Amino acid sequence: MKHLFVVAALAALCLSACSRDGQVVDRSDTDHKLFIYNWSYYTPEDVVAAFEKEYGCTVILDYFASNEEMYAKMKAAGTGAGYDIVVPSGDYVSIMKEQGMLEKIDHSLFPNERYITPLARSAAKNYDPDLDYGVPYYLGAAGIAVHKSMISDYERDWSIFSDERLKRRMCMMDDMREVLGDALKYLGYSVNTKEAEELKEAEELVNTKWKPNLTKFDAEGYAKSFQQGEFAVVQGYAEGIFEEIEEKDQDEVDFFIPSEGGPMYMDSLCIPKGSKHYKLAMQFINYITRPENYARFLDRFHFPSSVNTDADKYRTTKPYYEVDDLKNCELKEDLGETLYDYSEAWERIRYTE
Repeated sequence: MKHLFVVAALAALCLSACSRDGQVVDRSDTDHKLFIYNWSYYTPEDVVAAFEKEYGCTVILDYFASNEEMYAKMKAAGTGAGYDIVVPSGDYVSIMKEQGMLEKIDHSLFPNERYITPLARSAAKNYDPDLDYGVPYYLGAAGIAVHKSMISDYERDWSIFSDERLKRRMCMMDDMREVLGDALKYLGYSVNTKEAEELKEAEELVNTKWKPNLTKFDAEGYAKSFQQGEFAVVQGYAEGIFEEIEEKDQDEVDFFIPSEGGPMYMDSLCIPKGSKHYKLAMQFINYITRPENYARFLDRFHFPSSVNTDADKYRTTKPYYEVDDLKNCELKEDLGETLYDYSEAWERIRYTE
């Protein structure tokens, strides 16, 4: 009997180990795979590789270009869509939470929660105040990138898209909340306004002042097109833009978040309802929140440390913008029924000459 007990104990040890966070690593999962659905240009491959090594698993990554694309796929596929982690922005965390599409976070498996910043907690207070359905991954905002060699005299705010000197040399994202949110902020309104007249004014600004100067709206290829010189000015995410530009050429790009602010996003690590690898998903969430690992994420994309209190101690790069640049930005919230009004306005912008 004692011999059988020893064999059983050894078997248990083979199936488990301890991570550096002191958590038990469960290796009893037969396939031990983790399926992650994340934004393009948003997953640090070296951190993923290190996680695979420490936890003896395989991570499979799929990418999306917009919340709408992600949500439509998850909704159409049903429970979980085969993913264990998905990374929606705050407004979609709210939507997916209300529609029962997310598992609750097990805080007992998340000791590194202590490193989440007060700023990130405050940003989540209106839709997930206790971080029960999502763990902050990154808090940031889109901005404007300018090829300084193509133009040297310009306004560093959203009015740059009204500059007729740059006609057909500019691009804005094919993203309803971002573009309309920029217009609303420029006009002095909330990016989450539910006032019909304010939304109408923003639609008119985009349609009559900005759109005539654009080559197109593009949510996926704008960074590469900017790098190739097709555009002098683009609206977009710093990580996507600089990903395409060689380090030696990055000083030729002026990236800024206009002082009037714009829509701010907080993307969160969420576990879809029906995840087949829940515990491994929690281990990944806890792992990437470990400050030295999160610093590698910041270094990879030159982000400011907006959601992790201790990661700056370990980083080796300077961010493309600072946390303070977000001070006038506003988190996108679930618009409820008003979302239909935004959608109709966006349809008129996108598909009306």
